[in-house]
Amino acid sequence: MSRALASNHVVIGNKVIPATVVFSQSSGKILSIEHSVLSPDDPILKSYDVDEKSYRDVSPFYVMPGLVDSHVHLNEPGRTEWEGFATGTQAAAAGGVTTVVDMPLNAIPPTTNVKNLNIKLDAAKGQCWVDVAFWGGLVPDNLDDLVPLINAGVRGFKGFMIDSGVDEFPAINSFYIDKALEKVKGEDTLIMFHAEMQPACNNHGLQSLETYEPLDRIDEVEDFGFSLMPATSLKTTLSNNTTLEEAIDNDYINNHMLKRVLTNDQARALAVAPILAPVEPRTGAPSEIVHHDHKIASPLLEAQRDQDSLANVDPTAYASYLASRPDVFEVEAIRTLIGCAKKNPSVPLHIVHLASGEAVPILAAAQSQGLKISAETCFHYLSFCAEKIPNCSTFFKCCPPIRTEKNRLELWDALRRGIIKTVVSDHSPCTPELKNLAKGDFFSAWGGISSVGLGLPVLHTEALKFIEFSIIDVVTWTCYNTAKQVGLGHRKGNLKVGYDADIVIFDPYTEQSIENAKTYFKNKLTAYNGRTLRGRVVETILRGNSIFAIDKGHSKIPMGRAILEKRSHA
Repeated sequence: MSRALASNHVVIGNKVIPATVVFSQSSGKILSIEHSVLSPDDPILKSYDVDEKSYRDVSPFYVMPGLVDSHVHLNEPGRTEWEGFATGTQAAAAGGVTTVVDMPLNAIPPTTNVKNLNIKLDAAKGQCWVDVAFWGGLVPDNLDDLVPLINAGVRGFKGFMIDSGVDEFPAINSFYIDKALEKVKGEDTLIMFHAEMQPACNNHGLQSLETYEPLDRIDEVEDFGFSLMPATSLKTTLSNNTTLEEAIDNDYINNHMLKRVLTNDQARALAVAPILAPVEPRTGAPSEIVHHDHKIASPLLEAQRDQDSLANVDPTAYASYLASRPDVFEVEAIRTLIGCAKKNPSVPLHIVHLASGEAVPILAAAQSQGLKISAETCFHYLSFCAEKIPNCSTFFKCCPPIRTEKNRLELWDALRRGIIKTVVSDHSPCTPELKNLAKGDFFSAWGGISSVGLGLPVLHTEALKFIEFSIIDVVTWTCYNTAKQVGLGHRKGNLKVGYDADIVIFDPYTEQSIENAKTYFKNKLTAYNGRTLRGRVVETILRGNSIFAIDKGHSKIPMGRAILEKRSHA
């Protein structure tokens, strides 16, 4: 028996058209797409054995592909009190995500060899409401494990260019990156990086803070060996009729929050303090992860013992935390990666969770020269800004940090120009205790924002504020391009005949208010709590079968599968 979904708003390629999508529950594939809203008794439907009970016209809602979220931390096995395959994939399904790609760290053991991958696969069995693929890890001692992991089906690899904060996933340097790229040359894979480097650790030719200046002049980029992509005129306008270009030039919201809270010496000292550099807080070696926030020691306290200028820095002020991870962290890491890419230009590289608008010019220049280097950003970087984060609100902490409103607009412009091509959640949950809510100390709080399954209404809400963006752009960033990024563009992320029948019915009109208690994550804490979003997922269909409906909840049986096939260039 086949089924059919019709709507006068179906997202097909770069158009929204009236259409009817016919799909099979048994094969899980799309059988036909008719470019009109067929009636239930149409002969075409009868030829596919679709009866009236198997036909639905869901107009005026959108029918669109299921999202592919390529950056999700499910944390199982090892840290299942933070998240797990069951709760994480249920949250994904409720938000129209039909495929997630699990990150290699925060689970124990990390996915750094085939043995550890198999442990993770065993843990996932019978627990997944959506399809799950896997990234491998890139750490200093697993060069010989990279090709076996590729053969085992990982979509690619992620490495950290700065201390991750977890002992089982150490950082890598440019020397090791070069060796890794040589190792996988000729393989169909993708090498991704958490691209932050602390300027004080300049043993690889990094600039110090004393000499760093923002990359806002063409000659600075040309001196680096590239020419800038020509920028087209900006026609996008905000809801208050301020153009995006004017907003960026005029600092739209006050862009001097740091100067109101910190002196220059304090900001510089925060940025170069070694103990503040790890992505997650360390109170010494090895890292101590505890579950009672009153026992969590602040790394800032230790930094203050070494630096008198930090004595009066307020750890509960978001501006203090932001100053400890300035734009130069991302800019210099990406400079280093571009140097590595020039040595091994055949291996594609990818920047995960790009947060700094200052890094966009050198990224654009590298792309214009034909280097295979891409980037993603996250829903939270496109919807939040530093100026509006209250003190003590540690649930906003993530790495790299949420930056200013001016920076947020620059990321939107990078999406418009195609420099950033994908938008993901970077769902990185933990227990509420690890957010250190009682003290509100950003430096001792665990970093990460829980958001898998919230991205579609978040991005839809924000995109509506700009004239040039539409649902087609949202689908491009979260479906088409993410599926291609993970080597699944031949069967995921698009409504095409022969593709998996991963389909979302999306109501773009109804507003919803996000409440912690009503989220599907294991730990009910998200930075989106209290935020009003426009749009909601009505139903999510995975390979032809309903896995979530707003009026019925989740399917009783998890239907997700592990994806271990080789990458495709489609």
